[in-house]
Amino acid sequence: MTALNVLVVDEFDSDRVLERTLRQHGCEVATLKLQELDMLRIVQTLHPDVVVLNLYTPTEPILKTIVEINQSYSLPVVMFAEDQQTETINKVIKAGVSAYIVDGLEAKRIKSIVDIAIARFKEHQALKDELKKTKTQLEDRKLVDRAKAILMKSQGFSEEQAYHALRKLAMDRNMAIGEMAKNVISMAELFK
Repeated sequence: MTALNVLVVDEFDSDRVLERTLRQHGCEVATLKLQELDMLRIVQTLHPDVVVLNLYTPTEPILKTIVEINQSYSLPVVMFAEDQQTETINKVIKAGVSAYIVDGLEAKRIKSIVDIAIARFKEHQALKDELKKTKTQLEDRKLVDRAKAILMKSQGFSEEQAYHALRKLAMDRNMAIGEMAKNVISMAELFK
């Protein structure tokens, strides 16, 4: 099994407990101080498996960067912080942080927190992927129904004949039936 590649962004001048603990567990760790660094560019360069932040409170720019990381690279983010205000917690969750740990930077818990955050992230990603797939299938179904209606009206087909014609067109052109339905709808709108 390959070593976990971890990017640690630390606001404190501490004894590097995150880095030391993760290395003891066989992780490859790059630790950077939280200053005016371009975290998005660093993630793009290092391709970490997980990002771990240790800070006093997540500021708006940090939360914005986390959203950008999730949109561009989709990876788990673990945040250790001191700020336990409900408003902050809600903002952090909305930004897509996989684990937000308040006052809990204990060496013996770090690896398990990171592992749990990664597992939760993967489960969340699987749900997002399934939702996207379901939405696509529903949209395709709507397109197929519209295309069938067009074929039924224009060609005098029954619903079954319209479906089989649409399916045959798709197969002959080696394309998905939803894509073929879009083409039929586009052609019908062109000839209106």
